[in-house]
Amino acid sequence: MRNNIFELTTKELKSIADNLQKKIEEGLEKDGTEISCIPTHIIPKKEITDGKVLVLDWGGTNFRAAIVEFKDGKATIIETLSKNKKYPLSAKETVGFNHNKLHEKMAGWIGELKHLDEEVTKIGYCFSYPAASRLNGDAILLRWTKGIDIPDMINKPVGESLMTYLNNHKDIKTTFTDIKVINDTVACLFAGLSATGYDSYMGLIVGTGTNTAGLMRLDKIPKLKKEDNGSIPVNLESGNFCPPYLTIVDGLVDALSNNKGQQRFEKAVSGGYLGEIFKTVFMQEKIDYTFDGGALAQMINYPKENPEEQVAVARWIYDRSAKLVAASLAGLVQVSVNQDPSIKKICLAADGSVFWGKDKDKKPYYKELVSKELKLLLPEGVSVTIIDEMSDPNLIGSAIAALS
Repeated sequence: MRNNIFELTTKELKSIADNLQKKIEEGLEKDGTEISCIPTHIIPKKEITDGKVLVLDWGGTNFRAAIVEFKDGKATIIETLSKNKKYPLSAKETVGFNHNKLHEKMAGWIGELKHLDEEVTKIGYCFSYPAASRLNGDAILLRWTKGIDIPDMINKPVGESLMTYLNNHKDIKTTFTDIKVINDTVACLFAGLSATGYDSYMGLIVGTGTNTAGLMRLDKIPKLKKEDNGSIPVNLESGNFCPPYLTIVDGLVDALSNNKGQQRFEKAVSGGYLGEIFKTVFMQEKIDYTFDGGALAQMINYPKENPEEQVAVARWIYDRSAKLVAASLAGLVQVSVNQDPSIKKICLAADGSVFWGKDKDKKPYYKELVSKELKLLLPEGVSVTIIDEMSDPNLIGSAIAALS
């Protein structure tokens, strides 16, 4: 490939940001739009009550469970599932599952936690799939992404059925009374609230999948019909954004996917698809079918071990991903500033293997490229600070949700 068909100019990126802004505002107006804008009816407490909670995290590849304790406002992860053992729960491992099979698998792993005792009665569940938040903190599954397909769970509460199953499981030595279900981007946002001095906050995930969340004023979310000017977390489900300037290669990747026409932004950005884009470009060559986003990064880091043309294309795909993420953040910032012009300093808490991936010099190249591009796209006088990589933001943020 001689020409970089994945290149995006600053003008095109600004157009993408404007396009997303419009679609976010449509999602705040009504349901059923391209950008769902799902309000999360959990407002984090400024002072968290002391206590221990069970925290679960499932986002497309592996399942995690931990016991998190809050004491004097500080969170400590006192136990996690063994790091020497894998707990795979991807599309491949869940083929043919119904909700009982899924819960059986989760319960067996949760039962391995030695600190899961009678003091632990609350659950914080980081569930990284499109789900509508309920007023009681649970969530209704809207659809599956990342290749997962468990049909009997769609349009049903995620947390309620899991908590009921755990309370009737022989290996669980406590009775749970409450479960809060949040998206990973909202969990990331919650964890980022520990960084003070900002006018607003955003959460971002770029890993197997991608998504964004932001704090929004209640009176600026027309579909909620609230007059309160307080803020609430909103899960955009921005992976479903269909941005302009996608290529014919993106069209082929989409056509071969199991959710054609959906998650077009995610299919251009996330680790779950970067390898698919590369393999589609070189479909007439012998590329290992397991080639994925991690292999793409490895090729960029060690170019001498690979054909020059393939390294160039890998870099183009990787760089476009970062630039698209920058444009999507700019679009969300434009919405926030349009709602409240006093917003000048915004904190971004980000997570995900792609976002924090290191180059051969151990520098976060992707994060730095996002930051560089974002500065060119932001409204005048507005800054976004990407805080340092956090340790287990999904677990900490979900614990905050459980105790809020």
